[in-house]
Amino acid sequence: MHFIYPAFLFALLTLAIPVIIHLFNFRKYQRVNFSNVQFLKEIQEQQASRRNIKERLILASRLLALAFLVFAFARPYIAAQNTGNAGKQNAVSVFVDNSYSMQTLNREGSLLDDARQKAKEIASAYNINDRFQLLTQDFEGKHQRLLSRDEFNDAVDKVKISAQSRTLQQIISRQQSLLITQAGTIKSAYIISDLQKNMAAKPLKTDSSIAYSLIQLKAANLPNVAVDSVWLLSAVHRPGESEKLVVRLHNYAGEKAERIPLKVLINGAQKALGSYSIAARSVQTDTLAFMGLTVGWQQGEIQLQDNPVTFDNKFYFSFNVAQQMPVLLIDGGTANPYLKAVFAADAFFNTTRVPDGNVDYAALNTYPIVVLSDVKTIATGLAQQLKTYVGKGGTLVVFPAVDADLTAYRSFLQPMNAAYPEKLIAEVVKVSALNRQSPVFKNVFESFPQNPDLPQVQKYFQLSAAHGTADNLMTLAGGQAFWAGYTSGRGKVYVAAVPLDETFSNLPRHALFVPTLFRMALLSGHDLPLFYTLGNDETIEVPPVQVSEKQLLKLIKGDQSTIPDVRQQEGSTLLYLSDQLHETGIYMLKKQDSTLAALAFNDNRSESDMSYLGAAELKEIMPKSTALLTGGNASLKGIVAETNFGTQLWKLCIILALIFLAAEILLIRYFKPAGQPAKQPV
Repeated sequence: MHFIYPAFLFALLTLAIPVIIHLFNFRKYQRVNFSNVQFLKEIQEQQASRRNIKERLILASRLLALAFLVFAFARPYIAAQNTGNAGKQNAVSVFVDNSYSMQTLNREGSLLDDARQKAKEIASAYNINDRFQLLTQDFEGKHQRLLSRDEFNDAVDKVKISAQSRTLQQIISRQQSLLITQAGTIKSAYIISDLQKNMAAKPLKTDSSIAYSLIQLKAANLPNVAVDSVWLLSAVHRPGESEKLVVRLHNYAGEKAERIPLKVLINGAQKALGSYSIAARSVQTDTLAFMGLTVGWQQGEIQLQDNPVTFDNKFYFSFNVAQQMPVLLIDGGTANPYLKAVFAADAFFNTTRVPDGNVDYAALNTYPIVVLSDVKTIATGLAQQLKTYVGKGGTLVVFPAVDADLTAYRSFLQPMNAAYPEKLIAEVVKVSALNRQSPVFKNVFESFPQNPDLPQVQKYFQLSAAHGTADNLMTLAGGQAFWAGYTSGRGKVYVAAVPLDETFSNLPRHALFVPTLFRMALLSGHDLPLFYTLGNDETIEVPPVQVSEKQLLKLIKGDQSTIPDVRQQEGSTLLYLSDQLHETGIYMLKKQDSTLAALAFNDNRSESDMSYLGAAELKEIMPKSTALLTGGNASLKGIVAETNFGTQLWKLCIILALIFLAAEILLIRYFKPAGQPAKQPV
């Protein structure tokens, strides 16, 4: 047994006072004369024996009552695992999980209500001079300081549900960052959470000077279906045309989900409706078609009717429907008539033609597709800028010049993992195969003849073997690539083996030429992503925007306005959001009164998986010294106090002191040293 305040034990010297009082009894006895003292002597001996017993019991009661009262002030305890430095100030960090899953109900109400109550119980287990940190999923700056107990309780009452979801390692690192600065204190960290499996995947790194405790809140396993992701099959969206939206549904429950209704809203108007059944613990994709879009930014929303878990029943996305699609044609100084005719056939394409020495590099990112033709030598600067353009998601189509500088083309195309023209082959040959599985030709032909009319070739440049995977659109007899696509970064490079010159082939006038270029253009859309994820996508790249001190970019959603940190880089503008956005939905990116884009933000869906870590799994990832507290029907305050301060005995000492004081009173009042003497006849 140990004492928190052992100096109080000097008060045990006061036990001498009742002993002295009992030793020096100054009571005067009255003398009575009696003729026959034989019988009286026997009575006196019997009374003295009983009186001595009573006095000794009273003395023992007084001594024990006084001793236990002194022990109570000395605060005795039986040591536990975290009581090595009892008496010092404590610095305590308490994490209250306020993620979406904490809306789940249990016997105490919602899990968040239970977490708030347990946080207060933890604080009440410590001394009045100890200091506390409150941490939530939001990782707010105001929580990176220590509070008094009353301030802590007030802050706990203000905790609300958040869209954020952190891992256990992030939480522990955040707690450590504050606690390690508190020198000379006893450091403890508590995590109050339902501890979903998505919170931890590997052993955690912790500080050995901090005592960690996990309080897992139990909730029932609930069925839940959510939309994980969406994408549009068309890269470029044209006014009035049909769109196909692919929806990825995930059933997180262990039982089949039957007939889950789903609807798609575009700008608040319902565009598609469906009902789906999904097997247990499986993923399913379905395609929904809609049309009737107008020019401008489209605000999309998918709604599920999935009870009782409702926090993930909405999924937001956005995309732009353009009036026209810009196309950049780069040539050696003379406009190519075939390319001009191709893109002039459809008013949707807005063509800009420039010579290779007059390209506006800063504007390259505004063009989804760039067509390079009839350029003899590729300048180093142009080659580097086009490589950057493709790496960021642009589409580049290359037709070599008739008198192409093959060395320059090699230096240009090889860094992009694309094939380059090696040598000129003067051989009459025919295109022998068309790759109908390529994205360019897939779903284009309703029917395909057995002997199709394919382009004729008089001479061509032999293309090298590429380092990357080639998408051979057309292949010559003998297996040589005639027109192939290559992935480079986030973009695509299409290289043809012939120039757009009829002395090389009849490709410029062939029926396949126009639809092939159109498909490349329509697949080249590199608009902003359909959606972003809160907490993950903290940097957003948008087309270049010029800003000044008086013309700031703002993200606006209803009455909420956020000013992101803006940085310019070559060909684009970067928006740094950090943790400024806390609500899902669609935010309008504005410059003064001009709308530049609509950005959709969703949570990361990790909270949708209602499966939880078990005790065995927690032991694998947490340090061996970590305490797993459940509270149960017992008070968490008592469990925390026993864990950190040992088994406290001062209350027992007070109870025993009162018992012995009561015993003394009862002895004095009711314990008679002798009964009435017997009457003898004279």
